[in-house]
Amino acid sequence: MKGKYKAIIALVLILILLPLTLLMTIAHWLPTLAGIWLPQGTKIAMEASPRFTRGAIIVPDLRYLAGDCELATIKDATLSHPQRWRLHLDQLNLNVDCISKIPLDSSAPAAPRTLNEWQSLLPESLLTIDRVNITPFQQFSGALRLSLRPEQQSVHYDGPSLSVDAQLNGQILALQKLKVQALAGMEPLELAGTVTLPAITDNLPEKGHLATKLRIPQESELVDVVLDWNEAQGAIRVATPNAHEPLLALPWTVSNTIFEVNGGQWFWPYAGFPLRGGISLQVNDWRQGLENAVISGRMNVITQGSAGKGNAVLNIGPGKISTINSSLPLQLTGEAKQDGMVFYAVLPGELSGAIADPKLLFKPGALLRSRGRIIDSLDVDEIRWPLAGVSVSRHGVDGRLQAIVRAHENKMGDFVLHLDGKADNFLPDAGLWQWKYWGNGAFTPMQAKWDVRGQGEWRDNRIELSSLSTGFDKLEYGSMLITTPRLKLDGPLHWQRAQSAPSFKGAFTLNAGQTTFSGGSTLPPSTLSFSVDGIDPSFFQYKGELRAEAIGPVRVNGRWDGIRLRGNAWWPQQGLAVFQSLIPADWKMTLKDGSLYSQVAFSAASGQGFEAGGHAVVKNGSVWMPDNQINGVDFVLPFRFSNSTWRLGTDGPVTLRIAEVKNQVTSTNITADLEGWYPWSEKQPLTLSDVNVDILGGKLRMQQLRMPQHDAALLRLENISSSELITAVNPKQFTMSGRVNGGLPLWLNHPQWIIKDGWLSNPGPLTLRLDKDMADAIVENNIAAGVAVNWLRYMEISHSWTRINLDNLGGLTLRANVQGTSQVEGKRNVVRLNYSHQENLFTLWRSLRFGDNLQTWLEQHTALPDVRCQIRDKACEETQ
Repeated sequence: MKGKYKAIIALVLILILLPLTLLMTIAHWLPTLAGIWLPQGTKIAMEASPRFTRGAIIVPDLRYLAGDCELATIKDATLSHPQRWRLHLDQLNLNVDCISKIPLDSSAPAAPRTLNEWQSLLPESLLTIDRVNITPFQQFSGALRLSLRPEQQSVHYDGPSLSVDAQLNGQILALQKLKVQALAGMEPLELAGTVTLPAITDNLPEKGHLATKLRIPQESELVDVVLDWNEAQGAIRVATPNAHEPLLALPWTVSNTIFEVNGGQWFWPYAGFPLRGGISLQVNDWRQGLENAVISGRMNVITQGSAGKGNAVLNIGPGKISTINSSLPLQLTGEAKQDGMVFYAVLPGELSGAIADPKLLFKPGALLRSRGRIIDSLDVDEIRWPLAGVSVSRHGVDGRLQAIVRAHENKMGDFVLHLDGKADNFLPDAGLWQWKYWGNGAFTPMQAKWDVRGQGEWRDNRIELSSLSTGFDKLEYGSMLITTPRLKLDGPLHWQRAQSAPSFKGAFTLNAGQTTFSGGSTLPPSTLSFSVDGIDPSFFQYKGELRAEAIGPVRVNGRWDGIRLRGNAWWPQQGLAVFQSLIPADWKMTLKDGSLYSQVAFSAASGQGFEAGGHAVVKNGSVWMPDNQINGVDFVLPFRFSNSTWRLGTDGPVTLRIAEVKNQVTSTNITADLEGWYPWSEKQPLTLSDVNVDILGGKLRMQQLRMPQHDAALLRLENISSSELITAVNPKQFTMSGRVNGGLPLWLNHPQWIIKDGWLSNPGPLTLRLDKDMADAIVENNIAAGVAVNWLRYMEISHSWTRINLDNLGGLTLRANVQGTSQVEGKRNVVRLNYSHQENLFTLWRSLRFGDNLQTWLEQHTALPDVRCQIRDKACEETQ
């Protein structure tokens, strides 16, 4: 009996220990056992054994491998059954690249199950996953909730770039929401609709209707996207509301081996000019999966410009798109036309790499060309972009980048520019692009030739222009000739684009040789040095100075904010003599004394134009010429400039003060004030005021001259000494003494007159004495005229009134009434003389022989008139 008990105890221990042993070693035997039912070439692996806790089984980790590739990894799975089966996973990692590693099953396929059969096998259960990571599509990670019952299945997926809400009832799939953020920066795509699934699960859905609204940046309204199909055919349509022509229309058909789009059309009106074309696409062996499907197709684009219609064709395939290594030939051939430009393309290439990381490589012979007219006067003879060997991927552009531009401008001249460089996985602010450029051309308006040369690089977020040299052999325009102006970098120009510490720094020098003017003026060789310092080319400060040997320096500083250029310029005080070279030698003008200084603030912006304001001051200036001296010049010019208009005089008027002007007539204490706008208008007049000149022992005054002029400006002559005038003119034929007053109404814009109704009079006695030799000659040549001339040999004028008119052709008319007493051979006679005189003043000014002109006039115009003599009064009145 004892032996029987031992056997029973041993059996019980075996029954107890065997399950415990199996449970503790499940990590070793379960993967092998599961391999019986898994697809060939796949397996599962566990690092730790599951454990039981409070009615649940916890699996710490589980890996599903296709070959050596981890297709799926489960972390911390919990299986429980409170009321229905519930499986919760902390994390599920999926690598879709491993799907291609699953070998095809060569065994004879079993009879396919129907969808209803699969649904009937589903237990009532709930699957929740806190985080699903999808490699290489990490942006589509999220949380999953899957509720299963035989009669209904529902799924909810929530991630930052992908959200899904859907229910399956029998064969009807109700897609309540499918929201996809395909590209960063774009609005997400939302899709909703219903789909009727096939009874056999390895077939396509029998029919369906899916619709969504999509926002594109070029359209203010949402765009409608509709997918409809029934059995083996369907269509995709993308259109704007109320549009007559859809943006995209793709009718498609499908069979057991071929998916085909035939007769597709597309239209894109947002490129500034309409683009449209057709699409055809064929996918052979689509049922064998993406790796084995063969893709081919054709797409064309039709453009129209002023040069006519253009047609370019993109030929696709035949080739394949793969999750590992695609191989799809592409070739774009044809031409496109926009306005006056024509683009020619022969671009053979191949798309390779994984579908998630494609790469386009341009093959030998790839060339893009263009020619035509960009603007009204700029003609592009040819632009060439050789692209052979250049590749484009999500990592950037790689290869040699070249461009050649040949163009001409009808008035400005022709030019050629070259760009050559090397890109190494370059994208803006990523990778490396090194370049050099050179070119030359003609600048016809200034009869010059120019050239440019430089090099630089863009490395990650740093752009460096290491060298720059550009200039002209000369600049010749009108009377000006500038020799060899050239702009160079003093050192590398750096632009650091990092957002944390952006910077933009560089220094330049503009040198120019001597500048000459046809009149004989010269400006010495000049140099403009300036530097920039900021955060980028749209926001920086600048400073510099301009020198031309002794002239200057003119110092400049300011800033550019991307919209407006602001700055200040200072011209420090320096002697006027440094500007002597600017005065032509044949002027025989010498700058003696005086100084100049100036300050200007300016700004410029699009829409505003150029604006400036400041002042310039000349102190104690002195200019000497052979026949003239101008001394003690003080000039103050406060101004503003805006909208092509000068505002002269801001805080105060423009003032001119000249101590002395020496020539035949010496003028002193010259003053004038100017205030207003130029060009002037009714609302913005220009006014010259307080004009005063001490001249000929008297004064010349003008209170105000307003432009535009409505009233004459009265030029007053006060106590002008006739003897000083005669001394200055120095006629030998007569002398005069005494004072003269007058008023000359001055017009500058009158259609006929310069002076209208001007007058001269004497406030005191005037004395006129004719030269004896001249008077005797007149008497000898003309007896009748001699009688009248004898009365004028010596005359004391007690009263005179002269009316003066001067037209704008120079015609001077004098009408005078003179009363006085003449002395002839010791006899005194009262004379009343009325006379008129006409002369072209412009001709008279061109002649310096004033006295000879007077003698000629007297000979021609003096004759014995009708005379009524009153002997008793010893008076005679002559009317001529």
